[in-house]
Amino acid sequence: MSQKLDKLDSNGSSCTNSSSMRTRVGNYELGRTLGSGNFAKVKLARNLDTGKQVAIKILEKNKIVKDKMTDQIKREVSTMKLVKHPNIVELYEVMASKSKIYFVLEYVTEGELFSKIARRGKLKEEDALAYFQQLIDAVDYCHSRGVYHRDLKPENLLLDTNGTLKISDFGLSALPQHFREDGLLHTACGTPNYVAPEIIVDKGYDGAKVDIWSCGVILFVLMAGYLPFNDSNLMAMYKKIYKAEFSFPEWFSPGAKRLITRVLTPNPKHRINVSQILEDPWFKKGYKPEKHAFFQKVKLDDVEAVFDDESIDQLAIEQQEFKIPRPTFLNAFELISFNKGLNLSSLFEKEKEVKLETRFTSKCSAPEIISKMEETAKPLGFYIQKRDYKMKFQGKKIGRKGHLSIATEVFEVTPSLFLVEVRKSSGDTLEYQKFYHKFSTSLKDIMWTTEDMNVVA
Repeated sequence: MSQKLDKLDSNGSSCTNSSSMRTRVGNYELGRTLGSGNFAKVKLARNLDTGKQVAIKILEKNKIVKDKMTDQIKREVSTMKLVKHPNIVELYEVMASKSKIYFVLEYVTEGELFSKIARRGKLKEEDALAYFQQLIDAVDYCHSRGVYHRDLKPENLLLDTNGTLKISDFGLSALPQHFREDGLLHTACGTPNYVAPEIIVDKGYDGAKVDIWSCGVILFVLMAGYLPFNDSNLMAMYKKIYKAEFSFPEWFSPGAKRLITRVLTPNPKHRINVSQILEDPWFKKGYKPEKHAFFQKVKLDDVEAVFDDESIDQLAIEQQEFKIPRPTFLNAFELISFNKGLNLSSLFEKEKEVKLETRFTSKCSAPEIISKMEETAKPLGFYIQKRDYKMKFQGKKIGRKGHLSIATEVFEVTPSLFLVEVRKSSGDTLEYQKFYHKFSTSLKDIMWTTEDMNVVA
């Protein structure tokens, strides 16, 4: 758990570390970059009130305007405000500064479904069906809200730690106001391998029907591990799509083949719709309809304000500031991992035998623990290096196996209980044991022990 610390300066004191700084936007602390594209980058962030992790999509206003992407961004904001479903990435809020727009989004930990296919190849039929059922639930919900995604593909499907599928990236989505007088959409968009035939011929299309086609291609990819329509020549591939020319691998079940054939029907008038998919016998195997979708009333009047500095009540400011460091928090599983036998009582008692890695608990505050350990180590002949709640003791004298080096870290178990880890990084073991005997004896007044402690794991 302990990480390598910065090098000591010539006086043995700690060097300035960037960990004491944080970038803050509104009520969020920005972390590492999760991904970046032509128009945006996505950063991991933390809500400073709740501690909850989120993903923040950051867009440069001048680049959006220059590349004539304003309408697309407004459409994405409008769409994501309308949809709230367990299988759709949630938009928590939108912030704006004079130069940037920030989408605060649900953080989905396991990444793209595409990556899973790329790593493992085809999925088992029952797994592919489970993802397809979640996809259809979410798509059906979107259509009921008048939202048509128009760019469904495995790269825009994310997975959380529970294996729940989440639709993302509504940048090419359409709303009812985008339909023309004929009741159809006319903008050619999407990813070539996943677009429906009617988009290719450019005579107008039903947004629901093209989404269903893309879902069929996705199901095929999940089960086969490759695309049904693919060709190095784009026009040749479009001809295959227009005629629905593809073949099934031998491992597809008859039920799967039957449903995919009904979905990948070139004529949209004859193509199966969501209601018919929901009644399909193969689709219904193990199906549990999602019952936690939300139909909330939302106002879209403020979407324009994202690009209008005068209309924004309070501009978001991206700022650097010092952060107050805290010890790393240990959850129950991490606490158990400290003890291989799953018996945690040893964490609350003094070690009878000094090992190369020793732990004790304390009810003193974390700063008090750090201060007391520093006061104790200095007279024993060590340089001290500190970074937040980690310390490194570097022996001043050369021992039998070089300088004795010891790493310590304070972890938070509860707001009033802390776990301290002390371990030898380098040097002679016997010298470490002598050190730890003197060190622990001097720390008796901050150690917490109990005579009878039963912890149920």
